[in-house]
Amino acid sequence: MNRKELAELVDEQRIPLAVYVTGKVLDQPWVVAAGMADAAAGRPMSVDTPLRVASNTKTFVAATVLRLWERGLVDLDGPIAPLVTPLFNELLAAAGYHTDKITVRHLLDHSGGLVDHTDDPEFFATVVREPQHFWTREEQVHLGAKFSAPLSDPGTRYSYSDTGYILLGDIVERISGTTLAATVRREMAFDRLGLATTWWEISEPEPAQVEPRARQFFGDVDATEINASMDLYGGGGLVMSARDLATFFAALFEGRVFDSPDTLREMLSMGTHEGADSYRLGIAASNVDGSECYSHLGFWGTAAYYSPTSGIAIAGFATSREARGKLVSVIEQTLAATLPVSA
Repeated sequence: MNRKELAELVDEQRIPLAVYVTGKVLDQPWVVAAGMADAAAGRPMSVDTPLRVASNTKTFVAATVLRLWERGLVDLDGPIAPLVTPLFNELLAAAGYHTDKITVRHLLDHSGGLVDHTDDPEFFATVVREPQHFWTREEQVHLGAKFSAPLSDPGTRYSYSDTGYILLGDIVERISGTTLAATVRREMAFDRLGLATTWWEISEPEPAQVEPRARQFFGDVDATEINASMDLYGGGGLVMSARDLATFFAALFEGRVFDSPDTLREMLSMGTHEGADSYRLGIAASNVDGSECYSHLGFWGTAAYYSPTSGIAIAGFATSREARGKLVSVIEQTLAATLPVSA
């Protein structure tokens, strides 16, 4: 596949999409966008249009925890009890969670048995009914603890949990002594990597001269102006462009984020719990046309992939949750078409 063929594939979807393909094996990135970022304003989509990337943020948070680990500041296999804010320990203990047995690694790979507070119907009902409600970390952890007892014993089964990543965000702040946003920006080297259209909502100012955010939809709901605090504390929080997201994924796998290649190997290591084959430490693992790939998706319609076999990073955005499947199909078709013939 080449850039022209990718552009034709994107056009065939007949929806707003932006796709950016990069990697050290390419002479220059492939830049493709179609449709409108904001139809009412007449603004076209581009690979530099920023969007809320929701759970794509988890890869950045996990990589930040691993940076702290490689510097000896956190034990991945140590319990979270002494690391999280005491109030969170109290809330979780009251719900039957054993924070003396749940480890940092369990939070990273979603095997801690923690419920996902976003599964509570009360959460999205409140988001829709009160879109400008300001959510706190404490409120979301309390909602999760109230919603369900532990789903499994720690380290036994994969169960995706935004609440677990809120706890990781809390741990990062307590170890670093500064905000999660500032720590991720520093440890992930945003400035050195040239991520000029990336910022953490509320915690950081919007960069100067960046394009306006694209409008993002969930069914008939325009979710663009929903208060960012609904998904801010580690499970989500970042706003960025497709260019920046793909650039980061390439840097992560090409050795420009961690000090040691052993740290990336740790991030990609597979646990022994049920479901460990599909999700590692802040990043998913899957098979595309017979070749292993690593990826993460974001709720509103974002996706980022890296193929070690082809040496290509791809990130893309759709403007609606319902279009994410088409975006993933475009990305995986592109990856399959760029694999070496012998792969």
